[in-house]
Amino acid sequence: MTNLLLDISSSTVDWSRAQFALTAIYHWLFVPLTLGLAVIMGLMETRYYRTKEPFWRDCSKFWQKLFGVNFAMGVATGIILEFEFGTNWSNYSWFVGDIFGAPLAIEGIVAFFMESTFVAVMYFGWKKVSPGFHLASTWLTGLGATISAWWILVANAWMQNPVGCEFNPDTMRNEMVSFFDVALSPFAVGKFCHTVTSAWIIGAVFTVAVSSWYLLKKREQRLALESIKIGACVGLVASLLAAFTGHLSGEQVAKSQPMKLAAMEALYNGGTDQSLTAVAWVNPFRQPDYQTQEEAPLRIAMPYALSVMATRDIHGYVPGINDILNGYTRPDGTHESSVAEKIERGKQAIEALAAYRKAKAEGADEQEVAGLLATLRANMPYFGYGYVKDPEQVVPNIPMNFWAFRIMVGMGCLFIVFFALVLMILYQDNLKGLARLWKHLPFAEHKYLHMVAIALVPLAYIASESGWLVAEMGRQPWTIQDMLPTWVAVSDLHSSSVILTFFIFLVLFTTMLAVEISILCKQIKKGPEMTAEQPDMFDR
Repeated sequence: MTNLLLDISSSTVDWSRAQFALTAIYHWLFVPLTLGLAVIMGLMETRYYRTKEPFWRDCSKFWQKLFGVNFAMGVATGIILEFEFGTNWSNYSWFVGDIFGAPLAIEGIVAFFMESTFVAVMYFGWKKVSPGFHLASTWLTGLGATISAWWILVANAWMQNPVGCEFNPDTMRNEMVSFFDVALSPFAVGKFCHTVTSAWIIGAVFTVAVSSWYLLKKREQRLALESIKIGACVGLVASLLAAFTGHLSGEQVAKSQPMKLAAMEALYNGGTDQSLTAVAWVNPFRQPDYQTQEEAPLRIAMPYALSVMATRDIHGYVPGINDILNGYTRPDGTHESSVAEKIERGKQAIEALAAYRKAKAEGADEQEVAGLLATLRANMPYFGYGYVKDPEQVVPNIPMNFWAFRIMVGMGCLFIVFFALVLMILYQDNLKGLARLWKHLPFAEHKYLHMVAIALVPLAYIASESGWLVAEMGRQPWTIQDMLPTWVAVSDLHSSSVILTFFIFLVLFTTMLAVEISILCKQIKKGPEMTAEQPDMFDR
């Protein structure tokens, strides 16, 4: 097993990673808008169900139309993404397929079936089913998409923090021993909540931006204003929830992936009473010399905040990159081995596995086999380190993680301010004291704010993609944290095959994105079909 895998060229590994990253980035351009618009259109149809006013039915249909275009593109890229586990990462799929495949199978059988069923009722059932059933179908479509995201994020969270599994040396595979530990791990719950609330932000930003464009063009003003009210409310709540769930995710990262947290903070030498970096000069194009540098230059930080985030204690201990590489002892006396020690124990695990399989094949004495198995199990937590040649391989790209994290957090703060400002202007008559802070104008006259809303759409996507860069690049070089590095997980392919498909996918996905943007723009320019004069489904 080991010799063949280590002979795979670094070019194949790099291009396989690039191809998977390409597919994931494009896929994530479609998914958050699907999850966000599901909430927006659900709230609008609920308003229609309660008021029986045809205006709200027309609003629902308009946003559902935009949802449908995006939904179709997300499905197409998602299917390709899942197939790549088998084509480009076959060793990974073999090694942990029993665990990783379970949530993906549930996602396909239950969640995808659910959303694909009810989306048909949502689009074609307006005059064929009762208003209550149609409303339920709209919400169930969004719920199905959210449940789909849940199971995919469960699978991803397991890669970040593998729990509920046990290695079987006879089958050479990791096997699930607790489905609930996998499905309901704190890491999975935190990742799901943070990811979904960030998707709601994108849906809200998109809604406000499209509506602001209508106001700039002096079109569809009632639809625009009502949509902005709903979008801004969803956006503010989602932004606050994303900040809270992001804090909880930070706690989980500190426990399970301390190297990721150290890279996010450019923290080279840790300790107690650690401050959280607001901004510092980390060269975005060069890996810093973390072994000699005390801290990033020109650093502005918030005292004690990192210790609080990581440990809920202002005096809590947070290890830095050098501490993790060289080993460290926490204030409570617990010791963490150095990476060099973990590499040695990982090699012992690999050697014990090979010896165990050979002994069993040759019918060796049961006591000898049991001894080899005991050695394997004692060192199995460090199995993946046995494939690491240099301790520095376990240090991720510090500049990418540092800046991506700050882009995500900075944009999140901007969204909180933006949505709060929009709501204050919309409801300024109820906030008379605060209303004096700006010129008392109806929201439709705030042209510069409308332009800002439109400009925030690409920024929202940049923030969302930055979050995924931190999540995935921060755990490098691990495909599965501490268990399987990328160069062991990849398929035994020639790099030319991966390069060819990379550029095919690049052209295909770019074309799909261009087509989606074109269709969305045409639908937005066309505007909603206001059919208030036609018979209403409540009249049937």
